[in-house]
Amino acid sequence: MDERERLDAAAKAAILSAALPYMRRYSGHTVVVKYGGHAMEGGGDSFASDIVLLKQVGIQPIVVHGGGPQIGRLLERLGIESRFVDGLRVTSRETMEVVEMVLAGTINKELVAAINAAGGRAIGLTGKDGGLIRAKKLIRRKEEEGRVREIDLGFVGEPEEIDARVLEALKVSAFIPVVAPIGWGREGDTYNINADTVAGAIAAAVGAKRLLLLTDVAGVLDGQKRLLPEISAAAARRMIAEGAISGGMIPKVETCLHAIDQGVEAAVIVDGRSPHAILLELFSKVGAGTLIRPG
Repeated sequence: MDERERLDAAAKAAILSAALPYMRRYSGHTVVVKYGGHAMEGGGDSFASDIVLLKQVGIQPIVVHGGGPQIGRLLERLGIESRFVDGLRVTSRETMEVVEMVLAGTINKELVAAINAAGGRAIGLTGKDGGLIRAKKLIRRKEEEGRVREIDLGFVGEPEEIDARVLEALKVSAFIPVVAPIGWGREGDTYNINADTVAGAIAAAVGAKRLLLLTDVAGVLDGQKRLLPEISAAAARRMIAEGAISGGMIPKVETCLHAIDQGVEAAVIVDGRSPHAILLELFSKVGAGTLIRPG
């Protein structure tokens, strides 16, 4: 064991020494963890071992991953232009092939391998496997000069139905599901779906106790750019309406709010680049990001 591994083990031991009451709180419950593409690139060395530890202490983790930066790089190498509308990648049929290749063929299998190497038993899925995520085409509308115009995003979808039986079967079999955010449509089309949206829909469908969105920011900030450790759903909606929550944080917070409305106990936005962010959030008194709770 080298010096870095010793320090990592010591950090984990320190977290766990005070974590027993929190472990009991989550034992037997499902936690959905969305691992964003930006969070992966900012570090994340502890991610796989943390997911394995959750399983070992009786928590049922479900991983949903993104991959936007990785998709963008391959599209650039192939000479395919990337265009975005409201943060969503406009996805032609050609682009969809690349999206599926990167998400299902590369990132998903890398995460599965990392979790297995850390002592877990992971299974990689897309929403097409077992009919897990049935999707429909996402329609974006914009008002321009008093008229509402529909914007065609191509093969960008949104979850229509989550078949939780697929995930329940893996839970019973002691596997850790690792889900790529790709869905199938009624007409046989494949859809690119925002990973936050998929994670929220899955959390609602399985009745998760927590939804964790691991991203590349610390969480929700106040007007002085200070991290808010906890806010109510009502306060989050008010901050969106007043513009205090803006830009790319809006869809993340809206995903959390939707999950809470569907029965998830609470949702958290946390910096996934921080070592052991998952353990610090779940197993410490102060947490590591912004917890959004009902009320």
